[in-house]
Amino acid sequence: MSNQNQRNIAKFFTCPEEDEGVGARVIRVIGSDFCRRLDPFLMLDYFMVKLPAGFPDHPHRGFETVTYMLEGTMLHEDFKGNKGTLEPGDIQWMTAGKGIVHAEMPGSKDQTSYGFQLWVNLDKSNKMCDPQYQEFKAEKLPVVQREGIWIRLIAGEALGEKGPIFTRTPAFYMDVKLEKNVKFDQHIPSQFRGMIFLYEGSVVAGGNLQEVEDKQAAIFEPQEEAENLHIVAGEKGAKFILFAGQPLNEEIHSSGPFVLESQESLNQTFEDYEQEKNGFEGAGDWKSEIQFLAELNQD
Repeated sequence: MSNQNQRNIAKFFTCPEEDEGVGARVIRVIGSDFCRRLDPFLMLDYFMVKLPAGFPDHPHRGFETVTYMLEGTMLHEDFKGNKGTLEPGDIQWMTAGKGIVHAEMPGSKDQTSYGFQLWVNLDKSNKMCDPQYQEFKAEKLPVVQREGIWIRLIAGEALGEKGPIFTRTPAFYMDVKLEKNVKFDQHIPSQFRGMIFLYEGSVVAGGNLQEVEDKQAAIFEPQEEAENLHIVAGEKGAKFILFAGQPLNEEIHSSGPFVLESQESLNQTFEDYEQEKNGFEGAGDWKSEIQFLAELNQD
């Protein structure tokens, strides 16, 4: 395959570690000074958290949160009575739509929970949709294996297999592990924008042969007629997440956990939340049970 058909890496960077939630540490990949946004993606955190730290009760509107676990557990609870536990390899694709209030807390004070949370923007026609969960245990997600290649497929298609997640914003998402020096090619629509984030090992990626190391991210932009991303693992192999999506090219007006298409809609969201209406009914009186795990596990 000629380099002319291969997607180039437009930018790569080492991601900063910072505080998030209550006492949690994250590597902020998207949402940092290195990458404010990556339309249609709003934020990506690689989180490292154990009790009493966590992410107690907080609201969302106007986008989707995608939580994928690598190690440990993460408990989840929302103001509509939904509860669950995410374990290694599990995925939760939560569409906040017109409004969700929830909490996410690690399941242990002794074992650190590691995973990713990705925020995917919704177009203006979907921002006020009803909230929805798509949750899959690890054993229900397809695993694609070829010689030296292992892929857990969450959304989209890879090596002829399809992931189970329905995406309102056209996108794909996968966890990839390569043995040393193994080559991997992924089809990516030319209009998609995306990223790989290395959480172990190293790769050479793209038609421009960009080296990407552990805890670094590499961005690829829309590129006419370039629908193949070529990746070669380094001497110690590689583990990375790969995701891409169709840019929405819409205005973004955001404040904290709310992401809307206009300042008027953002102002209305604050009013709705404060007055408990238009999706936030009952939010003011609700307190999760799991947020108290932090208090119970103080040293």
